[in-house]
Amino acid sequence: MTKLHEVKFPAECTSLPGGFWSAVDVWIKKPHVVNKRLCGATETPSEEVGTEDLGVMLDPKSTDCHDVLSFLTGGRPAAGGDTWTLSVRTFISKVNCYGSTSHKEFVLKDFDRLQVTFVPFEEDASGEVCQKMANVYQIRLVQRDVEEWFLELRVLAAAGWSCDGVAYPRLVWLSSVLLPRLLRWAADPTASQFKSTLSLLPVEKYGLMYQQLKDKYRALVKVWPEVTDPEKFVYEDVAIATYLLVLWGEERAEKGMTNKQSFVDLGCGNGLLVHILSNEGHPGKGIDVRRRKIWVMYGPQTCLEEKAITPGEGFLFPATDWLIGNHSDELTPWIPVMAARSSFSCRYFLLPCCFYDFYGKFQRRRCGTTQYKEYIDYIAEVSRASGFHTDEDCLRIPSTKRVCLVGKSRSYPPADGDQAEERRASYIRSRRFGSVVLPSATEGEGGGGGDHDGDHDGDHDGEHDGGCHDNGDVNPAGTPGSDWGVGFQPRERVEKVRNCAALPRDFVDGVVLRVATALLGLAMDEGPPAAPADDVIWNQGGRRHCNCI
Repeated sequence: MTKLHEVKFPAECTSLPGGFWSAVDVWIKKPHVVNKRLCGATETPSEEVGTEDLGVMLDPKSTDCHDVLSFLTGGRPAAGGDTWTLSVRTFISKVNCYGSTSHKEFVLKDFDRLQVTFVPFEEDASGEVCQKMANVYQIRLVQRDVEEWFLELRVLAAAGWSCDGVAYPRLVWLSSVLLPRLLRWAADPTASQFKSTLSLLPVEKYGLMYQQLKDKYRALVKVWPEVTDPEKFVYEDVAIATYLLVLWGEERAEKGMTNKQSFVDLGCGNGLLVHILSNEGHPGKGIDVRRRKIWVMYGPQTCLEEKAITPGEGFLFPATDWLIGNHSDELTPWIPVMAARSSFSCRYFLLPCCFYDFYGKFQRRRCGTTQYKEYIDYIAEVSRASGFHTDEDCLRIPSTKRVCLVGKSRSYPPADGDQAEERRASYIRSRRFGSVVLPSATEGEGGGGGDHDGDHDGDHDGEHDGGCHDNGDVNPAGTPGSDWGVGFQPRERVEKVRNCAALPRDFVDGVVLRVATALLGLAMDEGPPAAPADDVIWNQGGRRHCNCI
């Protein structure tokens, strides 16, 4: 039993020992946030075990069993009253390098001794277990003075340690990476405002499918014709498609469905998400106000329509299973309403980005939380008002705006549809004056990929835009049979360019030549002209205000 490393908590730390267990739980449930070779992990429900239970679990015929029990009790013989909280953690690697063998750990929490011990083992497809006693390690919280706390890393046998960087990390990594990270988490155990990542899905299925789709569609990165970053947009849409495919697969298994779900992606932007979902066997289409250059590369099997989307009777989809809003901008609050009014069985998936209300820019009302959190809460409120049981989840994408909302079922029976519609219409009317109405959706924040709070993680630069327009013939009641929204801000089909990119080349060249000539014709502001080594004097020009040129 060897103590490999220790780190000391800052003197002002007041979160212990509770913060220690919060940090340990992060490492147990989300090892991928530290070990990037992992996709995640699953954990069995915890149970209380005693010395006899551990003896059976650890193979009592092995001499290593006694060493592990001694390791768990700090070197003294195990007593009958000793208890631990046991769970089993299974690693999910990003790349399957283990075949059918599962790599697991017994996780033993000792709340009295303030320590957690990890006992790894392997299990093959037939259920045969091979314990890896040489890789047993322990993380311990130690208090040496009233205000002196330390985090220690101990191993059962450092000499026999084996590593592969995935399920079995190197000892130096545990010391130099994991331990400091645990200290940081324990010292600041602030709970996230949002749900855990991929909380609605089996992580192992997600990890396997993501790797398959990533390999299948990685070639698009090399031929991406848009001005946006191909690495970001291709792999982000692959991750979103993976999420939906696994979610829909679980739904089919739960409901006994045989046909794959149909979908409509509203404000589909570059259309890649539609392309992937269609390629994977789901019938559907994407609609956007502007055609993208990459659309022609997908082929006829990917159905993409260039059309302005109006929240109204003309854009209901009674035969569609799912409506998708992926960075759909001003369409975002309307999509739960459109799904609810399309049919009782229609569901939706939303990944909000820009902050829009029904009739303009979303207006904050709470100062005690972030604008993003407040907006997510608002869209969830819209969903509930539309009659959905609303789930929230976090996607695994390279973005700070990765919280999605899913409406899979209704909160009312079909017979109460009329009353539910009255509540929807009333809620929409109540929001008419709860937003900042913009003069035009193409000026300021309302344009294609306009103001995203400087957070370039959405489908910006016009890759995804809702593309809604207002036909003007609107029923203020916001009920079906109308366009639903007086004051809805239109979005033009052609984006306005707000920089010099669209100016004629000869005009730009003329301005550059005029400015250069004016500056080079000025005398030096001060001092003699600079002379290089060959004594050739060169013209440095001068300075002049722009309004004088």
